Amino acid sequence: MASLASPISCHNYQQPLIVHRITSIPNTINHRPVYSPKTSLSFSKQSQQVLEDHLSVTNNSTHQPSLLQHINKLCESGSLKEAFGFLQADSDNAISGSVQRKEALGVLLQACGHQKDIEVGRKVHGLVSASTQFSNDFVLNTRIITMYSMCGSPWDSRFVFDGLQRKNLFLWNALLSGYTRNELFTEAITLFFELIAVTEFNPDNFTLPCVIKACTGLFDVRLGEGIHGTAVKMGLISDVFVGNALIAMYGKCGCIEDAVKVFDYMPEKNLVSWNSMICVFSENGFSEESYDLFKGLLNGEEDLTPDVASMVTVIPVCTAEGEVKMGMLLHGLAVKLGLIRELMVNNALIDMYSKCGYLSGSLILFGKNDNKNVVTWNSMIGGYSREGDACGTFDLLRKMQMEEKVKVNEVTILNVLPACLEEFQLLNLKELHGYSLRHGFHHDELVANAFVASYAKVGSMNYAEHVFNGINTKTVSSWNALIGGYAQNGYPGKALDLYLLMADSGLDPDTFSIGSLLLACAHLKLLRQGKEIHGFMLRNSLQMDAFIGISLLSLYIHCEKMLSAKLLFDGMAEKTLVSWNLMVSGFSQNGLPGDAVDIFRQMLSHGTQPYEIAITGVLGTFSQLSALRLGKEVHCFALKAHLTEDSFVSCSLIDMYAKSGCIEQSQIVFDRLKEKDAASWNVIIAGYGIHGHGHKAIELFELMQRSGQTPDAFTFIGILTACSHAGLVTEGLKYLREMQSLYGIQPKLEHYACVVDMLGRAGQLNEALKFVHEMPDEPDAGVWSSLLSSCRSYGILDIGEKVADKLLELDPDKAENYVSLSNLYAGLGKWDDVRSVRRRMKEIGLQKDAGSSWIELGGKVYRFLVGDNLLSEWKQIREMWRSLEETIGKIGYKPDTGSVLHELEEEQKIEILRSHSEKLAISFGLLKTTKGATLRVWKNLRICVDCHNAAKLISLAVEREIVVRDNKRFHHFKKGFCSCGDYW
Repeated sequence: MASLASPISCHNYQQPLIVHRITSIPNTINHRPVYSPKTSLSFSKQSQQVLEDHLSVTNNSTHQPSLLQHINKLCESGSLKEAFGFLQADSDNAISGSVQRKEALGVLLQACGHQKDIEVGRKVHGLVSASTQFSNDFVLNTRIITMYSMCGSPWDSRFVFDGLQRKNLFLWNALLSGYTRNELFTEAITLFFELIAVTEFNPDNFTLPCVIKACTGLFDVRLGEGIHGTAVKMGLISDVFVGNALIAMYGKCGCIEDAVKVFDYMPEKNLVSWNSMICVFSENGFSEESYDLFKGLLNGEEDLTPDVASMVTVIPVCTAEGEVKMGMLLHGLAVKLGLIRELMVNNALIDMYSKCGYLSGSLILFGKNDNKNVVTWNSMIGGYSREGDACGTFDLLRKMQMEEKVKVNEVTILNVLPACLEEFQLLNLKELHGYSLRHGFHHDELVANAFVASYAKVGSMNYAEHVFNGINTKTVSSWNALIGGYAQNGYPGKALDLYLLMADSGLDPDTFSIGSLLLACAHLKLLRQGKEIHGFMLRNSLQMDAFIGISLLSLYIHCEKMLSAKLLFDGMAEKTLVSWNLMVSGFSQNGLPGDAVDIFRQMLSHGTQPYEIAITGVLGTFSQLSALRLGKEVHCFALKAHLTEDSFVSCSLIDMYAKSGCIEQSQIVFDRLKEKDAASWNVIIAGYGIHGHGHKAIELFELMQRSGQTPDAFTFIGILTACSHAGLVTEGLKYLREMQSLYGIQPKLEHYACVVDMLGRAGQLNEALKFVHEMPDEPDAGVWSSLLSSCRSYGILDIGEKVADKLLELDPDKAENYVSLSNLYAGLGKWDDVRSVRRRMKEIGLQKDAGSSWIELGGKVYRFLVGDNLLSEWKQIREMWRSLEETIGKIGYKPDTGSVLHELEEEQKIEILRSHSEKLAISFGLLKTTKGATLRVWKNLRICVDCHNAAKLISLAVEREIVVRDNKRFHHFKKGFCSCGDYW
C-alpha cells in the first residue's frame, strides 16, 4: 500500500498533538542482541572486473554509466551480491561522490528488502555503520530499519533504532511500519505511545495509518476511535491515507455505519478509498451495497477506473451470493478494461464460475490462462471437487503435478478431499493420503483433520482413528472430526466416549462438538444427556447457530418431545428452510399430522419457499391426516414450482393419493413420470396392494421387470402385501421364493410378516404357525399380533391362546394385544375369560383405544368418536342414520350383533351398532355433500362386519361411492359391493 512506503521528504507540522503525556512506558518489547554487521572485505572477480572497467573510463568519458546506474541495473537483475561488491569497491577507492554513493546505498537497501535478502542487507548495514559519513544519516538508517522489517526481522530493526544517537520522525515511522507489517500490533501501539510520550514529534499522515492498522489487527475499535479523534484534532482527518485506514479498521471490526461515515465525509477519495469501502461491504455480507458502490465508482465524479484490486474485491461478492449473472457482467468489464490477463482477476473469475456451478466457464478461462499459478490450479480442482467429480478432480491433480513451475500445496489437498465421499473412493483417498505423507503435508493441522473427516465420510472409521492418533497436538477441531464421524456413521455411543476423552484432555467443546454430541444423543434417544448439553450451552452463553439449532430440534423430535421442539423453534431468531422442514416432518413422524399441516401453513405465511424436502414431508402428513384437498393444493404448488420432476416429490404424490383413497390419481401421476425408477414402481405397487387390487399389483410388478427395473426388498414388501389383501396365497409364496432364487434378496422380518399375515387371512393358521416356527428370524410382536387377529376372525381358540401368550410376553404394555385376545374370547362367547382379560388390563393401567372415524369436507377434517352425542349436528346425524337404516333395511340389511363384543341384550347391541363412528361419519358426509359426490372416511380400527355390510347397501341406496380406510386397507363401496370382495 502506497501509504506504508517510508517517506523521504520532510513534513511541515501545523499544530501540536493534544494528548496526555505518558510518564511510564510498558515494557512489552523484548530487546535481544543481534548480529552486529561487519563490512566484508572480499568481493567477486566479476565485481572486480566491473570496477576496473569503471575506473578505466572514468576520466576518459563523461557518458559512461554512473555508480547509481550500475547499482540500479544490478538490483533490477537480482544480482544483489554483485551490487554490494561493486559498491564496496567504490567506497574503498572513493571513486564516486558521497551523494551518489548514498543514493546507491539506499537503492541497494531497498532491493534487499523487496527480495528479502537479509544476508546482503546486513553487509550493507555494516558498510553504512563503518562509514563516519553515513553512520548517522537519517535516510539510510530509515532504509536499514525498513529493510530488516521487510525481511521479517523487526527485532533487528529495533536494535538499529535503539543504537541511533539522533532520531527523527521518519525513523519512528519506519519502525512503527515494520511492527505493523510483521503483525506485532501490540508492540506497534506501545511504540506509538512511546513516540508521543518521550519526543516532541507530532504524528503525521504516515504515523496514524500504521497505528490504525495495528488497531485493526487487534480488533480494538475503542483504541481505533481514539486515534480517529487524534486525527480530527490534528487536522489529518482529511488526509486520504488516514481516511482509507479508518475505513478498513471500522470494516474489519464490523462497524459498518462508522466506515460509511468516514467514506462519505472524505473530501478526497482515491481508488483505494473506493476499494476499501467495497471490501467493507463485501466482508460483512452486504452484497447489494457492494454492487451499488462499485457502480458508483464507475459513474463517480473522480473519473476513476477500477483496477485489479477493485475487481478481486467485488467478484468474490458474486461468488458468495451465487450471482453468476453479475459475475458475467464483471467478466465483461474486466475484458473491456484489459484486466482479464491479470492473474488475480483471472483466478477470481475461475473461482466464481466454479462455485456458482458454471464449471464450463471456469474451464474456458483455465484453458486460456498461460500463466497459471497454484491458486489457479487449486480453484479449478476445487470446482471439480465440489461437483462431486472424483475422476475429474484426480485427473486435474495429476496434470498439476506434471507442471514444473507449480507445486501442490496444503490448499490443493484440502480442495481435493471433498471429492472423496463414497465408500468406493477409499482407494483414491488412500492414494492422496500417501502423497501427503511423502510431501509432509500431514503435519498441517487442517490437512490432518480433513483426512480424519474424509475417512469418516467414506465409512472407514479405523483409518480415521489411525490418522487421528498420529496427530501430535490434537485441537478441538481434530476431536470434532472424529466425534462427528462416529456420530454420522451410526456409532453415537463411541462419539460420546470420545467427547469424554476430549474433556479429560482439558479441551472445551465448541459449537461443532456440541452439534455432533446432540446428533449422537438424538440417535440413541438420550433425552436426559441431550438436555444436559442444552443446559451447558445456556450456562456458558454459547451462541446457538443454525447447526446447533437443527441438532437440538432433532434431539427433541427423536425423543418424541414435540412441545419442547416447538418452544425451541418458536424462539429461533432466524428460522431456516431446514428448521421448517424438520418441524413438518417431526410432527408427521410423531403422529401429529394436524400440527404438521399448521406448521406448513406458517412456513408459507412466513414467506419461506418450500422445496423438495418440505413438499415430501407435508405430503406424507396429508397421507396420515387424509387431507386430500390440501394434498391437491400442494400438488398444484409443486407443479407451478417445477418440483414434480423430483423423484422424492413424485413418489410422495403417488403415495399421498393412494393413501387418500384416490388410486386412480396415483396411476395418473405415475404414468406422467418421464423416468420411472425403482422407488416410483414400489410406491404404485404398494398403493394397489392396500386397495386390495392384488392382480393389478402383480401386473405392474411384471411390467416393472420388463421395463428393465430390478425389484428390490421394498418391491417385494409391496407385492407380498398385495397378495395378502387379495387372498393370492399361491402367488405370494411364489414371489417369496423368487426374491431369493432369482434376485438374490434375502427376506427380512418384514417379508416374513407379510407371508404370515397372508396365510392367516386365508385361514391357513396351522401353516402360518408352522411358517413362524421355521422362520430364520425371531418373530416380533407384529407377527404374533397379525396371527392373533386371524385366529379371532376364524374363531380358532387353541392356536389363538398360544399366540397370545407369545405376544403378551414380547409386548405386555400394549392395550391392543389384550383387546385382540378379549375379542377372541368374546366371539366364542367365553365371557368369563373376557372379564379376566379386561380385569388384567385395568390392573396394569391399560385402556382400549376408542373407535374413531374422520372425514374431510371443504378442506376441514371432522372427527367422530363411537357413541359421540356432543356434536352440534348430532340430531341431524341421528335422523340421517335412522333414514338410511330404514332404506337399507328394505334391501336386505340386518344388524350383525356379533360385531358387538359385549355381554348385552340384542336391543342394546343394536343401539351400540348405530353409534359406530364410521356410521356417524358417513351420515355426516351425506348431510354436507351434494348428490353423487364420493365420500372418503378414515377409521383408526378395523371396520366391523356390520358397518361393512351397511356401507355396501348405503352405496347402492344413495348411488354414491363410499371409500373407507381402516387400519389395514381401503374398502371401495360401490353399487352394493366392496372392492375387498368381503375378504379383509
